[in-house]
Amino acid sequence: MILRKTNFTSLALLLFLAIPGMSQTNTLPHSENKVVVIAHRGNHVNVPENTLAAFREAITAGADYAEVDLRTTKDGHLVVLHDATVDRTTNGSGKVAEMTLADIKKLQVFNKNKKTHRIPEFKEVLEVCKGKINIYLDFKDANVAQTWSQIKALGMEKQVIVYLNKETQYGEWKEAAPHVPLMTSLPKEVSTSEHLKAFLAKINVQVLDNVTAPELVKVVNENGVSVWLDVQNPAEGPVSWKAVLEKGVQGLQTDKPAELRTYLNTHL
Repeated sequence: MILRKTNFTSLALLLFLAIPGMSQTNTLPHSENKVVVIAHRGNHVNVPENTLAAFREAITAGADYAEVDLRTTKDGHLVVLHDATVDRTTNGSGKVAEMTLADIKKLQVFNKNKKTHRIPEFKEVLEVCKGKINIYLDFKDANVAQTWSQIKALGMEKQVIVYLNKETQYGEWKEAAPHVPLMTSLPKEVSTSEHLKAFLAKINVQVLDNVTAPELVKVVNENGVSVWLDVQNPAEGPVSWKAVLEKGVQGLQTDKPAELRTYLNTHL
């Protein structure tokens, strides 16, 4: 299992950013599967990750969500790419933040199916996903107001959950879009049931992604919060899915969304 680096490294800072008295009223988008299926960077089994083709494949696979990594170009355009640089996934090199949109559009994304793929703009991804699949927005490096404006322009306010990567993003999203469901990792400081209950009483998030102890998963669920775990790795399959599901979690982020759906339909 891929473990993310804990995003909220300072519990004290996070509690400071919390909005006092805010209740857990944010509603997650509707999901069809028995356990939420998230296609990691889209379904990139046969096409490149974070491309329009990958998001179309995620829809075809029947995933509930496509994970979308958001970044900003030098000239202020929102684009979808996991890494801070284009080096790993394209025929170019350099940091996204130091490239214009025109520079980005010239690049070709590496592919297995010999077709031309490009780094998409966020609004293009929204157009592909609208009404067909929810978006798990991994908020890497972008402006909250600009992002929310594009989501609203496509009428997708109820199709998005935002994954927070920095402490400051919590307050920014609560101000710009207070009803949007949020997701993050549990701080390292929160390691007991008591600490967890105190954390959840202060912070209005709807999903945590790094709670692996069954007793803590139970506490999270009792407080109205879901647990979605990352299971994507080269060896993922029925054995690892079964082990994670036995923890009592509500969602899995996978590199094999179609196979996972089949497994869920035959084992749950």
